Amino acid sequence: MRKFKVILIVILLFFLIYFLQSNFFSWFNIGGIMPNLFVFLTLFIGLFVGNKLGGIFGIIFGIILDLNIGNNLGFTSAFLGLIGLLGEYFDKNFSKDSRVTIILMAAGSTVLYEVATYMVKVFSAGAELEILTFILTLLVEIIFNTLLIIIFYPLIRKLGYYIEDSFKGKKILTRYF
Repeated sequence: MRKFKVILIVILLFFLIYFLQSNFFSWFNIGGIMPNLFVFLTLFIGLFVGNKLGGIFGIIFGIILDLNIGNNLGFTSAFLGLIGLLGEYFDKNFSKDSRVTIILMAAGSTVLYEVATYMVKVFSAGAELEILTFILTLLVEIIFNTLLIIIFYPLIRKLGYYIEDSFKGKKILTRYF
């Protein structure tokens, strides 16, 4: 029952982020550049849920986004699925207790997602390669995502550990001194 409740919370987070992306950040942007909160949501799920669910949720979220936005079906879902699996890798190798570590993970994931998406658009649509514009847009998006993570880090951490406890359980190792 608790896992169902957590999955429901994650789905509600998706709809909240979708609302923020489509409505709020269309008014509140920096030079027409909005943060990509779906990348961080998928990374968040991969970090705290693990068990390949980050990849599964990333694929599902990507399919929903592709259908709503009208992109080619599959690219967003594949890239978000990879970000979810990357979150599970980060969980095994890095600490989630540090704000700086979370920020670096989110920045790296944003770079990976945006570069992959840009390359697909360049090769599939035959768009011109504009490196300077892309780098500027990417830097603004990373700064925007970083600011949002800094502001909401206590909430992210608290919700993340609640979700992790629901899926992974408490693993306490006793030590004898």
